[in-house]
Amino acid sequence: MIEQKEIHRRRIYSLRKWLQQLSQETRTRILLIYALVMAGVTALSIPLFMMLFLNNVDERVREDLHEEMKNFQSAYQRWQSSLPYESDLRNFADQVLGSLEPEDDNALIFYIDGEYYRSNPRDLPLELSRGSQAETHWLQLTHLSEGWLDTDNPQLHSIIYLAQPLEVNGIQHGVFVAAHTTGGERQEALTGIAIFIPIIAGVFMISSGLAWLMMGRLLKPVHDLSIMTRSISESDLSKRLNVEGSGELAELANTFNNMMNRLQKAFMSQRNFINDAGHELRTPITIIQGHLDLLENIPSETAETIDLVQDELNRMARLVSDMILLAKSERPDFLQLETIEIVPFIEDVLSKVQMLADRNWQIKQKGKGILVADRQRLIGALLNLLDNAAKHTQPHDVIELGALVAEQQVYFWVRDTGEGISLSDQPQIFDRFARVANSRCRSDGSGLGLAIVQAITEAHGGHVELVSQPGRGSTFTLVLPLDPPKEQFSHDAYFNC
Repeated sequence: MIEQKEIHRRRIYSLRKWLQQLSQETRTRILLIYALVMAGVTALSIPLFMMLFLNNVDERVREDLHEEMKNFQSAYQRWQSSLPYESDLRNFADQVLGSLEPEDDNALIFYIDGEYYRSNPRDLPLELSRGSQAETHWLQLTHLSEGWLDTDNPQLHSIIYLAQPLEVNGIQHGVFVAAHTTGGERQEALTGIAIFIPIIAGVFMISSGLAWLMMGRLLKPVHDLSIMTRSISESDLSKRLNVEGSGELAELANTFNNMMNRLQKAFMSQRNFINDAGHELRTPITIIQGHLDLLENIPSETAETIDLVQDELNRMARLVSDMILLAKSERPDFLQLETIEIVPFIEDVLSKVQMLADRNWQIKQKGKGILVADRQRLIGALLNLLDNAAKHTQPHDVIELGALVAEQQVYFWVRDTGEGISLSDQPQIFDRFARVANSRCRSDGSGLGLAIVQAITEAHGGHVELVSQPGRGSTFTLVLPLDPPKEQFSHDAYFNC
């Protein structure tokens, strides 16, 4: 007895665990969404189907009524043309009712001298018979009319009619009415819906089961993708997914492969940076060591050697400083933010840079406001751009520093009329240690200036834009948010007011 209870308990536990696992599967969630959408669409489609069906039937009924009225009017015109020899309206009504056969649920009714005369069929529903509200309404008509009358009888529902006044020698003596009751069609629609609901429910259940099975098969590549990603490590970034067929899963595989290409490129760039930096540092250290050795052996050359050593030390110091700055740019405490008034800030930057070279320095203020940024980092980025512009221009060239505030963003730009940058060089101009191939000025810098500008700008949540043509100068624009998102920085580094 105890063993049976334990087996029963384990079965219930296994069933609950299976149901829980089933409910957490992606295909189950997709199926539930699909089921909810289909149920909603089906619920909306039933009244829509009924409305469209009845509108279609009503339109067909109107066509039938118009056809019957057209036949009547042809007979009525012939009878009118024969007056006064055949002026008996009752005889005309008898002839018409004998020659015209109404469609199902249609009725042809003559009213002469203010009262019911005859109809086809003879037995009319209560709502169309003598003394009805419909009769009272039709007897008041004085011109050709088309309309719709509601009834209290659910079997008839409503009445669609066409009514033609009857005149003899210009005097109205009666009314001819072609009427149709819509209850029959409505009952047919309800019967069709009653058949439609269980059929659509069965189709829905079968299609849902098949969809659940097919989605499990369809989502199997996603499981394979997770296995593949776990096998990829930092030491081996060469693995890629096999792309088969087309569709979302093939697109997912392509996106994953493209992501891996970017990651591999980023790691390779980092390794190249370390290698290049090591090479750049190794040369000045070797020069320093060699000349320091000379200081001991040739005292007369001490002054000249010291100058040379000092020059290499300065270059190494700049390189090391730039490398440290780039390394720090990925840390959350890289920026020390404060509020900056844009107008005095721009003026301060220009005052610092005017001694760099003999150029036509200009400033353009197109916007005022307050910016939240790291003042020193931002000054460093702009000075880098201005120094770069000075190195690639001549004494008569213009170097312009400007600022514009628009749409919660501030735009700082440095424009020059120098030699410009070719289109082939622009894609890699912000890479570390990049140099312009066709530049007339071979700078003694490390090639990290524009990389530092980009790192500082992106740390503020912005980006750098470049517009340049050879021989027409260049324009570098820093696009920064006026108030960068706080989640981008650590709490302690956000303000330093």
